[in-house]
Amino acid sequence: MPLKARLGGLLTLLLLLALTPLYAQSDGLITTITSRAAFRTGPGTEWRVLGYIEAGTPINVDAQAPGGGWVRGIVPDGTVGWLIETAIGAAPEQIEALPRLWVDAPFTLPAPAGAAPAPAAEQPAENPASSNEAAPAAPPAPVVNAAPPPRGFSLGGHIAGYDEHSINAMHQAGMTWVKKQVRHSPGQSPADVAGLINEAKSFGFRIMVGVVGANKDFINQPGYFEDYAGFVAGVAALGADAIEVWNEPNIDREWPAGSIDPARYTQLLAQAYNAIKSANPNTIVISGAPAPTGFFGGCSGAGCDDNTYVQGMAAAGASRYMDCLGIHYNEGIVPPTATSGDPRGNSSHYTRYYQSMVNTYLRAFGNARPLCFTELGYLTPEGLPPLPGAFGWAENVTVAQQAAWLDQVVSMAARSGRVRILIIWNVNFTNYDDDPMAGYAIIRPDGSCPACAALGS
Repeated sequence: MPLKARLGGLLTLLLLLALTPLYAQSDGLITTITSRAAFRTGPGTEWRVLGYIEAGTPINVDAQAPGGGWVRGIVPDGTVGWLIETAIGAAPEQIEALPRLWVDAPFTLPAPAGAAPAPAAEQPAENPASSNEAAPAAPPAPVVNAAPPPRGFSLGGHIAGYDEHSINAMHQAGMTWVKKQVRHSPGQSPADVAGLINEAKSFGFRIMVGVVGANKDFINQPGYFEDYAGFVAGVAALGADAIEVWNEPNIDREWPAGSIDPARYTQLLAQAYNAIKSANPNTIVISGAPAPTGFFGGCSGAGCDDNTYVQGMAAAGASRYMDCLGIHYNEGIVPPTATSGDPRGNSSHYTRYYQSMVNTYLRAFGNARPLCFTELGYLTPEGLPPLPGAFGWAENVTVAQQAAWLDQVVSMAARSGRVRILIIWNVNFTNYDDDPMAGYAIIRPDGSCPACAALGS
């Protein structure tokens, strides 16, 4: 065939693709890329970039991510990857009709016909202006912090409320910090927290205030990040000694599904950090501790495993906006010195063991930031009704083990030089339902506190 005829045929094909952006066939949904977009190994900005797909490239799509927002497909050269759903010529209802699959689901569709450009080679740095991803803007430059960094080691407890017995027990255990969590709503006055701060100080404690949204959907309201930053700045100005910026932002209990993203959280952290340090340079800023989990197999809009999430925070520059990296550890049923032997399935998973949790978080940030445990506890049903099914893994833990393990873990943390604050979850909560908080409490239903005696000896 003459070259002129071949070129004419190619132009006709491209014109047809442009005029007919989408058609369905039994083996997938074939469409075209409408604007240049990053092609990734998974559904989220924290996944590695395979390359960049140019506008006009045909793609055969087989699925959307479990949390939505991303689709998986194959391009003409056979490369399979994920890209943000707004980069393809498909209506929302057509995307919603796709099955929701995770990265480990087999891909079986054939590559689409066409000679449009394959993914371009990965670039050293992605240019958001040329990508279709709705990536957050670059975080602002951090406020220069003239306050000395937190040093040494301090112990505290998360309390439901003050009473003479609880205060004496905390002092016996050597606690110098208390933690209280506040649920923030847009427009709320920081003065609402003044009583908590003053009360803690009147009993001789420093106070860590964890600030999380009263409704997780506030996150997606325009202007909420700025409102939140203004609120925590006011809390710092009132004398809060430390502020934890949000809580467990890697799961949909605290952050809305479909927008769970460590880079987006880093945007909130950056605004909060600058506001706090401008109001009170001495307030310690702690990043919101993720929920320890291996449920998701990575990271998606539906949720992220905490190891992947903290890696994503580090990649987004979060270390510039914290004094301390927040961490939780509350699923241990073996001594903190153990590195193996957990009787549950997946016994080698890092969340099972204290030291592997510490190592996972320190490695994510290259040891550049110390750790602050904003929750650390051991669950036991002794002296209480049987645990609800979701917490049955702790049914054989005794109060004596709780006391001994807390004593051991505090000693390990203090000696490590890498932990600045350890907040025991919890001191005196009495709730015992689907979330058995009283099972974690060190003050037991009979009023005794074996852990206080062990820690104070």
